[in-house]
Amino acid sequence: MKIGQIIREKRKELSLTQEQVADYLGVSAPAVSKWEKGSAYPDITLLPALARLLKTDLNTLMSFNEDLSDMEIRNFVDSLGALTESEGYEAAYQAGLDKIREYPRCEKLIYSVISYLEGAMYLYGIKDDEAVYRNTFEKYYGQLAESHEPQIRDFALQMLISRSRNRGDFARAEELIRSLPTSSINVDEQLAILCFRQEKYEESQKLWERQVLNSVTEIQTALMYMMETALKENGEEKDAGYFADVYEQVSRLFHVAEWIPLNARLQLSVIRKDSRECIKILKEMLPLMNRRWKPQDSPLYRHLSGEDSGFLSDRLLALFKEEMITEDGDFAFLRSSEEYAELEQTLKHL
Repeated sequence: MKIGQIIREKRKELSLTQEQVADYLGVSAPAVSKWEKGSAYPDITLLPALARLLKTDLNTLMSFNEDLSDMEIRNFVDSLGALTESEGYEAAYQAGLDKIREYPRCEKLIYSVISYLEGAMYLYGIKDDEAVYRNTFEKYYGQLAESHEPQIRDFALQMLISRSRNRGDFARAEELIRSLPTSSINVDEQLAILCFRQEKYEESQKLWERQVLNSVTEIQTALMYMMETALKENGEEKDAGYFADVYEQVSRLFHVAEWIPLNARLQLSVIRKDSRECIKILKEMLPLMNRRWKPQDSPLYRHLSGEDSGFLSDRLLALFKEEMITEDGDFAFLRSSEEYAELEQTLKHL
C-alpha cells in the first residue's frame, strides 16, 4: 500500500479532517489532499510528526515491511510448491499464511499465495479440513475485492461470485456480478497494437498469443456449459453431441494439450452414464495425459514463457485414478461394466 493510502486510512480511523492534519503540521489542506492522492509526498522532515499524529510508526507509514517485489513473490510461491511435494499440503498452507501475516498489506502476495493454495487443494485432492481452508480463502478474497488493482479485484470478485453461486446464494452472486466494472476496452489488444507500432514485435506477438490462448479457453468453457444446458433444458441429445464435437475440433485446431479435446465427450458420457463410451474415451485419454505439452512448440504460442504442463498432467492423472476408486465418484457407474477390468489394467500401466 502506498503512503498516500496509509495517510488517508489512518486519518479516517482517527476521524481527522484534512484541515486538522494540515493545521497540526503547518501545511495547507490541498497539500494533504495531494499526499493522499499520490500526486505529491510529504517533506521528509514532517514524517515523524505525521506518524505521531496518525498514531503509527515510520515503518508502517513508509510501508517498509509491506511490499515484496514480483520476483520475491514468485520465488516464494515456487517454494510453496516444493514444500507441498516434500512435506504435504498443510505445511505449505501454514507457510503461506505465515508469510501473509508478515506482509498483511501486500496484495500481490496475498493474491498469489491464496491462488496457489486453492489450486493445489484441488490438484492434490485435499479433503481433510477442506471447509476450513475454503473459509480462509474466502476471507482473503473479500479483502482483495476492495483492491485498487483491477486484476486482483476482478479475480477476487469472480471467486466470491463462484462461491455464492455454488452454495445457492444467487441473490448475493447477482449483486456481486452487477458490481463488476464494465468496459469495452481490451487492454491486451490495445497494448499489442501499440507495441506493433513501436516495432516491439516480440512483445506484440506475445500479447496476441496470450489473447488467442485466453480466447480458446473462454470458447471451451462456453461450449461445455452449452452442452450441459442443452441436456438439462429439454434433453437435446443431438445438440449436446454437436457442442461436444465442436469443443473437440476447436481444441485440436488451437493445439492445446492432446488430452483436452476429449474432455467434453468424456463429460457427456458421464452425464449419460454411457459406460461403453466413457471407458473407450478414458482408455484413449489417460495415456495422453502422460505426454508433456509445451505451448512454445506451436507457432501459435511461440513467445509464451512458462514450463511444460507435465506437473499439471501428472496431478490430474492422479486425481482421475483416485476418482476411479471412489465409491460415490463420477465414475462409480463404470464398475458394473464388462470393460472396467480392461480400464483398470490401463491405469496400472500409467
